Amino acid sequence: MVGGNAIRGTRVGAGPSGESERGESAPRRRVSYWCANGHEARPSFSMDAEIPDEWDCPRCGLPGGQDEQNPPEAPRVEPYKTHLAYVKERRSDADGEAILADALERLRQRREV
Repeated sequence: MVGGNAIRGTRVGAGPSGESERGESAPRRRVSYWCANGHEARPSFSMDAEIPDEWDCPRCGLPGGQDEQNPPEAPRVEPYKTHLAYVKERRSDADGEAILADALERLRQRREV
């Protein structure tokens, strides 16, 4: 059963195909970036665009640099810290004991009233 659908095989909103209908593309250059795992990414940039020093690897996500022999190091991943861990960084055990004693004293005073 063959239908007479003229846009069969194209997506909705697709314009005309081919260079002649779209105009000429801007001149481009490809730049190679290598990550610490040895992957190469080759994004293309406009000739007048500023080329970034680093580009994230599309395969592993590590930052890549333009020097294949010396790629940037992977960023350090800090482990997840709980709220208590952050509090312990700011306060000593003596401070914690003093704050707890103060809070308990205020609680006892409220109960007596």
